Amino acid sequence: MSASSPVHRTGLATTIAGPLPMAPSDWAALALLGVIWGGSFFFGKVAIAEIPPLTMVLTRVAIGALALWIIARARGIHLPLNRRLAGEFLLLAVIANIIPFGLIAWSQQHLPSGLSSILNAATPLFTVLVAQAFTHDEKFTLGKLIGVSLGFVGVAVMMGPALLGQLGGHELPAQLAAIGATVSYGFAAVYSRRFRHLPPLGIAMAQLATSSLLLLPAVALIDRPWNLPAPSTPVIGALLGLGVLSTGLAYILYFRIVGRNGATNISLVTFLVPVSAILLGALVLGEALEPREFAGFAIIALGLAAIDGRPARWVRGKMG
Repeated sequence: MSASSPVHRTGLATTIAGPLPMAPSDWAALALLGVIWGGSFFFGKVAIAEIPPLTMVLTRVAIGALALWIIARARGIHLPLNRRLAGEFLLLAVIANIIPFGLIAWSQQHLPSGLSSILNAATPLFTVLVAQAFTHDEKFTLGKLIGVSLGFVGVAVMMGPALLGQLGGHELPAQLAAIGATVSYGFAAVYSRRFRHLPPLGIAMAQLATSSLLLLPAVALIDRPWNLPAPSTPVIGALLGLGVLSTGLAYILYFRIVGRNGATNISLVTFLVPVSAILLGALVLGEALEPREFAGFAIIALGLAAIDGRPARWVRGKMG
């Protein structure tokens, strides 16, 4: 969509054209994003062992912003900024990066990655609620509610009762922090709709650059990273993976999907993140797949099919 397309702004949402149905290429982009973001939990767990949470988040967004700036320069992409747009990117940076990344980084010091994945899978639930309140074209539907609920149940089944049994207890503050991140992601997904008339690469670059500028004073005051010991080689590698892949490249895909398919559909990636992590473990590390994981995959697939709606329409057409 060109920059001259009509845009009407109301509250959190932007009214352009309604979200498009998910085409095969959109599902492929969502699956790729799930794989990339699946790696962020691994990279973050490695980096947080040596890097304080705020410094890790700043490094992540700064590396991502730098990588995207290099790509944008090479492709000749420029984002025309004005005072209004700069203010909107400021809010986007806070709710899409600073709040959720900070909460997740802090919670990862206390929670196993599997439990983090389960809590992260609540993102579509909150996104549906926010979209219901602040959009006119992403309202509740029976298929959407059933699909989101099935997806969340599928993730819980896949992870197993051992992790679910850890909910509550002395790590409750960390669990609430992880849930707080999903609420922030829900608002960010809906708010991101207003940037659909801009190129995804430009939006991602501006968001990450703004996040870097906002975080810099806090990191200087709180963490004083110049006093920290130099990170080890594995941590440097994890930070590069976190910044370039799980942040820079991921947000290009993120804004592409939001622009085409809406806030609820982009939030479905949180169902695919644990799926990709488990499958990568099986394919790359030779880990055995358990029956509950196959059951979880099947339930998530049913949930995604319910949200997509095409299987139900096909059945109705055959019955008609």
